[in-house]
Amino acid sequence: MTYAIIETGGKQMRVEPGRFYDVELLHVEPEGSYTIDKVLLVHHEDDISIGQPFVSGAIVSGTVLRHFRGRKIIVYKMRPKKKTRKKRGHRQEITRLLIDSISLDGKIIAGEEVTATPAIVQETVVETEAPAAPEVVDTPVEATPEVEAPAPAAEAPTSAPKKKKK
Repeated sequence: MTYAIIETGGKQMRVEPGRFYDVELLHVEPEGSYTIDKVLLVHHEDDISIGQPFVSGAIVSGTVLRHFRGRKIIVYKMRPKKKTRKKRGHRQEITRLLIDSISLDGKIIAGEEVTATPAIVQETVVETEAPAAPEVVDTPVEATPEVEAPAPAAEAPTSAPKKKKK
Protein backbone atom coordinates (compact mmCIF):
# COMPACT_ATOMS: atom_id res chain seq x y z
CA MET A 1 0.00 0.00 0.00
CA THR A 2 1.41 3.34 -1.06
CA TYR A 3 0.44 6.64 0.51
CA ALA A 4 1.78 10.13 1.04
CA ILE A 5 1.28 12.83 3.63
CA ILE A 6 0.78 16.22 2.00
CA GLU A 7 0.19 19.75 3.15
CA THR A 8 -2.52 21.84 1.51
CA GLY A 9 -4.59 24.71 2.84
CA GLY A 10 -2.56 24.80 6.05
CA LYS A 11 -3.56 21.23 6.90
CA GLN A 12 -1.76 17.92 6.59
CA MET A 13 -3.52 14.83 5.29
CA ARG A 14 -2.75 11.29 4.27
CA VAL A 15 -3.63 10.58 0.63
CA GLU A 16 -3.76 7.45 -1.50
CA PRO A 17 -4.10 7.16 -5.30
CA GLY A 18 -7.62 6.50 -6.59
CA ARG A 19 -9.37 8.20 -3.66
CA PHE A 20 -10.83 11.68 -3.41
CA TYR A 21 -10.37 14.19 -0.61
CA ASP A 22 -12.04 17.46 0.35
CA VAL A 23 -9.48 20.25 0.72
CA GLU A 24 -9.71 24.02 1.02
CA LEU A 25 -10.54 25.90 -2.17
CA LEU A 26 -8.03 25.44 -5.02
CA HIS A 27 -8.24 27.99 -7.82
CA VAL A 28 -8.41 25.42 -10.63
CA GLU A 29 -11.34 24.77 -12.96
CA PRO A 30 -13.25 21.49 -12.46
CA GLU A 31 -11.80 18.58 -14.47
CA GLY A 32 -8.41 20.37 -14.38
CA SER A 33 -5.23 18.80 -13.03
CA TYR A 34 -3.38 19.98 -9.94
CA THR A 35 0.03 19.00 -8.58
CA ILE A 36 1.12 19.24 -4.97
CA ASP A 37 4.83 19.46 -4.23
CA LYS A 38 4.52 19.96 -0.47
CA VAL A 39 4.93 16.26 0.34
CA LEU A 40 6.02 15.53 3.91
CA LEU A 41 6.26 11.73 3.74
CA VAL A 42 6.04 9.00 1.11
CA HIS A 43 5.47 5.34 2.05
CA HIS A 44 5.91 2.81 -0.77
CA GLU A 45 5.98 -0.90 0.11
CA ASP A 46 8.71 -1.01 2.82
CA ASP A 47 10.47 2.24 1.85
CA ILE A 48 9.68 5.41 3.78
CA SER A 49 10.94 8.81 2.63
CA ILE A 50 10.65 11.54 5.24
CA GLY A 51 11.20 15.16 4.28
CA GLN A 52 12.88 17.92 6.26
CA PRO A 53 10.39 19.63 5.90
CA PHE A 54 9.44 18.36 2.40
CA VAL A 55 10.57 15.30 0.41
CA SER A 56 12.65 16.54 -2.52
CA GLY A 57 11.42 15.33 -5.90
CA ALA A 58 8.10 14.03 -4.57
CA ILE A 59 4.94 15.13 -6.36
CA VAL A 60 1.30 14.18 -5.83
CA SER A 61 -0.92 14.84 -8.83
CA GLY A 62 -4.68 14.96 -8.83
CA THR A 63 -7.77 16.04 -10.72
CA VAL A 64 -10.26 18.59 -9.42
CA LEU A 65 -13.72 17.01 -9.48
CA ARG A 66 -15.85 19.92 -8.28
CA HIS A 67 -16.11 22.93 -5.98
CA PHE A 68 -18.76 23.24 -3.28
CA ARG A 69 -19.44 24.77 0.10
CA GLY A 70 -19.19 22.88 3.38
CA ARG A 71 -21.68 22.68 6.22
CA LYS A 72 -22.65 25.87 7.97
CA ILE A 73 -20.86 26.62 11.22
CA ILE A 74 -22.61 28.92 13.70
CA VAL A 75 -20.45 31.17 15.88
CA TYR A 76 -22.40 32.62 18.81
CA LYS A 77 -20.81 35.05 21.25
CA MET A 78 -22.58 36.39 24.29
CA ARG A 79 -21.45 38.49 27.23
CA PRO A 80 -23.63 37.83 30.21
CA LYS A 81 -25.30 40.79 31.93
CA LYS A 82 -24.17 43.16 29.14
CA LYS A 83 -26.95 42.55 26.58
CA THR A 84 -24.30 41.83 23.95
CA ARG A 85 -24.95 38.99 21.54
CA LYS A 86 -23.38 38.17 18.16
CA LYS A 87 -24.52 35.33 15.96
CA ARG A 88 -22.54 34.72 12.80
CA GLY A 89 -22.45 31.86 10.33
CA HIS A 90 -19.72 30.61 8.02
CA ARG A 91 -19.54 28.11 5.16
CA GLN A 92 -16.09 27.05 3.99
CA GLU A 93 -15.36 26.82 0.25
CA ILE A 94 -14.19 23.27 -0.50
CA THR A 95 -12.63 21.53 -3.50
CA ARG A 96 -13.01 17.78 -4.07
CA LEU A 97 -9.66 16.46 -5.33
CA LEU A 98 -9.16 12.99 -6.83
CA ILE A 99 -5.59 11.76 -6.34
CA ASP A 100 -4.25 10.27 -9.57
CA SER A 101 -0.65 9.38 -8.78
CA ILE A 102 2.28 9.73 -6.41
CA SER A 103 5.67 10.15 -7.99
CA LEU A 104 9.14 10.23 -6.46
CA ASP A 105 12.15 11.57 -8.39
CA GLY A 106 10.19 11.63 -11.66
CA LYS A 107 9.09 7.99 -11.39
CA ILE A 108 5.43 7.18 -10.73
CA ILE A 109 5.38 4.80 -7.77
CA ALA A 110 1.62 4.62 -7.26
CA GLY A 111 -1.42 5.25 -9.44
CA GLU A 112 -1.56 5.72 -13.15
CA GLU A 113 -0.95 8.68 -15.37
CA VAL A 114 -4.48 9.70 -16.27
CA THR A 115 -4.86 11.38 -19.67
CA ALA A 116 -8.65 11.45 -19.89
CA THR A 117 -10.96 12.99 -17.35
CA PRO A 118 -12.32 10.54 -14.79
CA ALA A 119 -15.90 9.41 -15.20
CA ILE A 120 -18.10 10.25 -12.28
CA VAL A 121 -20.33 7.32 -11.50
CA GLN A 122 -23.93 8.21 -10.84
CA GLU A 123 -26.43 5.88 -9.30
CA THR A 124 -29.45 5.01 -11.40
CA VAL A 125 -32.81 4.34 -9.87
CA VAL A 126 -34.61 1.35 -11.31
CA GLU A 127 -38.36 1.51 -10.94
CA THR A 128 -40.12 -1.75 -10.28
CA GLU A 129 -43.79 -2.55 -10.27
CA ALA A 130 -45.48 -2.21 -6.92
CA PRO A 131 -46.56 -5.53 -5.42
CA ALA A 132 -50.23 -6.33 -5.78
CA ALA A 133 -52.39 -5.42 -2.82
CA PRO A 134 -53.46 -8.41 -0.72
CA GLU A 135 -57.05 -9.52 -1.11
CA VAL A 136 -59.41 -8.34 1.61
CA VAL A 137 -61.72 -11.01 2.92
CA ASP A 138 -64.84 -9.91 4.76
CA THR A 139 -65.13 -11.84 7.99
CA PRO A 140 -67.73 -11.14 10.64
CA VAL A 141 -66.36 -9.60 13.76
CA GLU A 142 -67.84 -10.84 17.00
CA ALA A 143 -69.22 -8.14 19.21
CA THR A 144 -67.37 -7.69 22.44
CA PRO A 145 -69.23 -6.69 25.57
CA GLU A 146 -68.57 -3.14 26.64
CA VAL A 147 -66.65 -2.75 29.83
CA GLU A 148 -67.55 0.15 32.06
CA ALA A 149 -64.77 2.48 33.09
CA PRO A 150 -64.04 2.57 36.81
CA ALA A 151 -65.60 5.42 38.73
CA PRO A 152 -63.25 8.28 39.55
CA ALA A 153 -61.82 8.18 43.05
CA ALA A 154 -62.88 10.76 45.61
CA GLU A 155 -60.66 13.80 45.47
CA ALA A 156 -58.34 14.29 48.39
CA PRO A 157 -57.83 17.77 49.84
CA THR A 158 -55.00 19.57 48.09
CA SER A 159 -53.64 21.46 51.08
CA ALA A 160 -53.21 20.70 54.75
CA PRO A 161 -55.35 22.54 57.31
CA LYS A 162 -53.88 25.84 58.45
CA LYS A 163 -52.48 26.18 61.93
CA LYS A 164 -53.71 28.90 64.18
CA LYS A 165 -51.32 31.63 65.22
CA LYS A 166 -50.96 32.35 68.91
